[in-house]
Amino acid sequence: MKPLPGVIAGLVLSLSPLAAAEPLPKPLVTGLKSPEAVAVGADHRTYVTGEGAVIAIDNDKAVPFASGLTQPGGIVAFHEFFFVADGKRVCRIDKAGKVKEHAAEKAFPTPPSSLGGIAVDEMGTVYVADSGDGKGSSAAIYRVDLRGKVTPLVDATKNPALKSPTALTMDGMSFLLVVDSLSGQLSRLNVADGTMTKLADGLGAASGIAWDHYGRLYISDSSGGKIHVIGRPGDKPVQLAAGFTAPAGLGLDPAGKNLLVVDRKAGTVTALPAKDPGREVDETPLDLEPAVAFPDLQWAGWKPETASGRPNPLRPIVLTHAGDGSDRVFVATEQGVIHVFPNDQKATETRIFLDLTDRVVYNDKQNEEGFLGLAFHPKYKTNGEFFVFYTSKKEKLTNIISRFKVSKDDPNKADPGSEEVLLKIQKPYWNHDGGTLCFGPDGYLYLTHGDGGLGNDPHKNGQSLKTHLGKVLRIDVDHKDEGKNYAVPKDNPFVGEKDAAPEIWAYGLRNIWRMSFDRKTGTLWAGDVGQNLYEEVDLIVKGGNYGWSVREGLHPFGEAGVAERKDLIDPIWEYDHDTGKCVIGGHVYRGSRLPELEGLYLYGDYVAGKLWALRYDVEKGRVVANRPIKDRAQPMLSYGEDEKGEVYFLIETPTGKGIHWFVRTKPTK
Repeated sequence: MKPLPGVIAGLVLSLSPLAAAEPLPKPLVTGLKSPEAVAVGADHRTYVTGEGAVIAIDNDKAVPFASGLTQPGGIVAFHEFFFVADGKRVCRIDKAGKVKEHAAEKAFPTPPSSLGGIAVDEMGTVYVADSGDGKGSSAAIYRVDLRGKVTPLVDATKNPALKSPTALTMDGMSFLLVVDSLSGQLSRLNVADGTMTKLADGLGAASGIAWDHYGRLYISDSSGGKIHVIGRPGDKPVQLAAGFTAPAGLGLDPAGKNLLVVDRKAGTVTALPAKDPGREVDETPLDLEPAVAFPDLQWAGWKPETASGRPNPLRPIVLTHAGDGSDRVFVATEQGVIHVFPNDQKATETRIFLDLTDRVVYNDKQNEEGFLGLAFHPKYKTNGEFFVFYTSKKEKLTNIISRFKVSKDDPNKADPGSEEVLLKIQKPYWNHDGGTLCFGPDGYLYLTHGDGGLGNDPHKNGQSLKTHLGKVLRIDVDHKDEGKNYAVPKDNPFVGEKDAAPEIWAYGLRNIWRMSFDRKTGTLWAGDVGQNLYEEVDLIVKGGNYGWSVREGLHPFGEAGVAERKDLIDPIWEYDHDTGKCVIGGHVYRGSRLPELEGLYLYGDYVAGKLWALRYDVEKGRVVANRPIKDRAQPMLSYGEDEKGEVYFLIETPTGKGIHWFVRTKPTK
């Protein structure tokens, strides 16, 4: 196919890294006529708006995609469609390039002057900015629903600070970030009530805005020829690059590694490494890959098929150790069976340590319930006590934390009659159960429970101190308060506070899946599963409020969402749902097999099956590395750690080979 007339005069593709104080990289694309904006489609191709058209960049070729537009500006992808702000209307373009008018000029309550900035939320609602007359009047921002109905959100009359909004991007589901080319400001717009809050200024003729996958925000300055980056909420903008002619639209490349910059006057698209100068994060892949850890292991009492011939996959949900010097491995299944076997790669069979299937409810259609947590007392060698977390079969919507003891005559068998219930947590819905149990360096038992389930935290449990839901709890299992089978440590942060559950250690959490203590530093790490858009890794501290459900990751959540605040603790790391959709917290590696992992936090994503090793620099107070590990796109259920500090991850398996660890992909020198 021939290029569209007047849009493409030539094409050059190349990519080179950006170094400090060096010239800009060679453009990916040259010869474009009046390009405005860029987006990446569901097919992973790059699309650019230009003079009356949209073109696609396909490997080393520019090809026509859609024509018949009048003044195309902003473009945004939504599933297999694109929405384009086209002068005085909004158009929708399907995957074949067919243009359909989504909101005509007459649909706007006030005739628009120049529609340019555009964004879309996860539900398909479009937001579009009218930059007005370019002199500070008649500017507005509108909402366009799925049927093309237009509703005004804010205009220059309602908010005189709105001068000439040129680009939009979503900040969560209920807020927009707006850059204004006349005021040089970045603002946050509440789409529920149209109120705006200034976040930053001094951005020149701000013309483009884009997030990367890790919560860094990029803004272009058309008049100054610069690109700025804001690394985290509340940070001041930092210059990423300079030397452009008139940078306009911004986007993230298909690999998520580079920022795509459209230069309107130069007729180019350039790729810049997406980073925060001075706060770079090492994303070099590790030379590791997963491997089955115990290849010959057979699971006592388990068969790959049920009696009726249906598949019966094994769901190992917890891997831990007793800390008694025996180096045994204990693995619990979600159905409620705890297995034990020697920590030997040649191990051939497990023994059943404890079978609680008569007490544990599990259903594949409600698979956040079941047996969820197991922790051995720090003095297990002498007292034989261990603790479990499970969903009760007898009591509806109830999670139980109990104490058990090992049998007196067999160290590989627990006493099923020794159960002592410590705590019962009732929940309104079946999902978001949390369930991690772990002992801290202080000897107290820490446990986590999700916010109660459903979605959007409907009962506002995350921010309520009256409930155990949406919390990390801390209890003393060696003593008993009156009326309880445990005691509340006197230094818990909310002891004595009116209407606060004294067991609470930290709150504002949606559904931690999993948390663990770094055996060297005592730091408590957690992976908190997100809802709409973001996943997060947190460092849990005494009395900490982690923001749910007024924050999701680094962003406001819902109509009641709030900006960053000093009393709220943001995650040390987030990633968006283009990267993964269910974080699985792991462990800081303190083993000896793979010294290259020392001090790195191993975690993954259940939906994407991705694996990473993250390093947090305490002195710098930030993440300095997030290194991917080769994966097999297998959804992991959980991580675990043996007595030696070696880390494993668990997957559902039809064969029983569900325990994995990491091996080198090539020998070290």
